[in-house]
Amino acid sequence: MIVLGIESSCDETCAAIVKDGTDILSSVIASQIDVHHKYGGVVPELASRMHVEAITPVVDEAINKANIILEDIDAVAATRGPGLIGALLVGFSFAKSFAFARQLPFAGVNHLEAHIYSLFLGNLKPEFPFIALVVSGGHTNIYHVTSYDHFELMGQTRDDAAGEAFDKVAKMLKLGYPGGPVIENLAKTKDPCVIKFPRALLEKGNFDFSFSGLKSSVARYIHDNPSFTKDEKAQIAASFQEAIIDVLSQKLIRAAQHKNCRRIGVSGGVSANKTFVNKLSQKAKYKKIDVFAPAIELCGDNAAMIAARGYTMVQQGQLCHLDHDVFSRTKID
Repeated sequence: MIVLGIESSCDETCAAIVKDGTDILSSVIASQIDVHHKYGGVVPELASRMHVEAITPVVDEAINKANIILEDIDAVAATRGPGLIGALLVGFSFAKSFAFARQLPFAGVNHLEAHIYSLFLGNLKPEFPFIALVVSGGHTNIYHVTSYDHFELMGQTRDDAAGEAFDKVAKMLKLGYPGGPVIENLAKTKDPCVIKFPRALLEKGNFDFSFSGLKSSVARYIHDNPSFTKDEKAQIAASFQEAIIDVLSQKLIRAAQHKNCRRIGVSGGVSANKTFVNKLSQKAKYKKIDVFAPAIELCGDNAAMIAARGYTMVQQGQLCHLDHDVFSRTKID
């Protein structure tokens, strides 16, 4: 089965062609980073307008790169939520119209489930059961995954997502947007243990996250040391990143031990942070736990993961109708 996947939940317009749920024939991503960079974050109205401009060319490019014709497409899948409502409506409405015009089955995909599915698109796939972390600018959630359709929520952020904290601290340090890559690169030059930033909710049995206190602590440090040098800026970045990595790693390993799992999968934009994945892998190795992460091009928002999740939904008859709408917030049941 060949599935056309479409993703437009935030600031990237994406389309992909995936065969049988695992074989990526094409994946096209039109990024809006250059537009939102000067604002230090995503401007929802601008994102929506740019999705409208990009959606048709991106879908056309995905079909052409896959070397297929319209008649080869067997089903359509698009992100239904969570995300920015205006942005979601562009991709979801386009996909719904495409499917209706060609009388194809159409699946509305949960964005968080799709990120977990990105772990199934590589050569090394985690076996069930495993602990999954979806960590991005909008989400920091831990799940116990026991099948392709069962995702038990174990913990989530009570305030800022980890990726959001990266972006906000980068803005404080005048490093630009997005914050994750620039902070990781800057942090490589310094000892991450020099500044002792706080770690929240580390008590055993608690798998929730809180990063607002960490963000506030960084803000206070900058306020108390306003004339910091470039080296000191790198030191702040390294110590902040270490606090994030420490919390994420401890929570994941404890969750795996709690559920007696020997596998952890990390997905979402922050999973592109190799410092995080490497340190998590080192810590997990001592507990005889394996760590899985998607290829770098599948860490952030992409349509291949949407098509992959859509494939299983179509097979199981979990389809959307013309009166179905998008949603901004939800949890995986």
